[in-house]
Amino acid sequence: MPTMTDRPVDLRSDTATRPTPDMRAAMAAAEVGDDVSAEDPSINRLQEKIAAMLGKEAALYVPSGTMSNQIGIRLHCQPGDEVILEESAHIYAYEQGGIAQLSGCASRTVHGENGIFRLEQIQDFIRPDNCHYVRTRLVCLENTSNRGGGTVWPYERVEQICDWAHSHGLATHLDGARLFNAVVASGVPAERWAQHFDTVSICFSKGLGAPVGSAICGTRKAIEKAVRVRKVFGGGMRQGGIIAAGALYALENNVERLADDHANARRLAEFIGQCDGLRLDPPDVQTNLVFFNVEPRLGTAADFTARLKKHGVLAGALGKQLIRAVTHLDVSSADIERAGAAFKAAAAEAIAGARPSETTRGAYA
Repeated sequence: MPTMTDRPVDLRSDTATRPTPDMRAAMAAAEVGDDVSAEDPSINRLQEKIAAMLGKEAALYVPSGTMSNQIGIRLHCQPGDEVILEESAHIYAYEQGGIAQLSGCASRTVHGENGIFRLEQIQDFIRPDNCHYVRTRLVCLENTSNRGGGTVWPYERVEQICDWAHSHGLATHLDGARLFNAVVASGVPAERWAQHFDTVSICFSKGLGAPVGSAICGTRKAIEKAVRVRKVFGGGMRQGGIIAAGALYALENNVERLADDHANARRLAEFIGQCDGLRLDPPDVQTNLVFFNVEPRLGTAADFTARLKKHGVLAGALGKQLIRAVTHLDVSSADIERAGAAFKAAAAEAIAGARPSETTRGAYA
């Protein structure tokens, strides 16, 4: 049983990663300047590197993935336009309706399987050119799909949807918060994924392990406009090179190691699959996200995460019966073995009928 001084295994999100000593050293040594005037050398290097990795002309460093996505919306749309996206997409479900609040646009959602839809589902979504209707303008995809359990889009489907969109005069934007997870899992290079999209959002503070930041990538003309949008959204930074250096270090050192997170997630899924009353959803764990349902006889998701917490494991309840566990840079293979034992113990306790209030004493704050 862990003691109060033991470090919990934090599986709530890959945003829990902390800079390694080497990353901290790179940040401490970073050259800095005024980025609002495009004079920060570290940010400029980061922007040039991520643009080159994605085969884009330019990139802009911003504080968060939400901002990079919302800048992407603003670049392609104006008030009265409509955006097509999957119903569980981060842009739609987790960005506080920013499509409407910040850009005055409407959303048209489609129900996918594990966050992924088919071209046939949206072929009739383009509105007629009529003053009664919004203007269909943009298609957004998310790769990997967060609420889809970290599922990687089939490459051919991305190509098909984006070709269709462009042939009908629609723009395309990729929420690539975990695009490098898709790259490592699929073997498809980042540049090949990105070539189908007019703009791409990349997050550095998830599996890549940087403390802060994302980037929006696209044509030079689009990024010139993005600079203005970032400013009005409040994202202009001054000597941001200190944090950009962490993101640059992550790109240079932490991409290939995402395979370790994927292996740890599959191992965790094996443990969960051995627990009576827990069901993986989806059952095929492709990257670093593990979603599972708790049968009501074991209590709610909140009850079960409380039991896990007692055993030194933190996970996120996303619904009444749904839990997400995420592997990342700060979770080792030994941590996964420890977490597996915790899952088995928590499931056994729940089946035995112990009240959650009895099992949370001594839990971590």
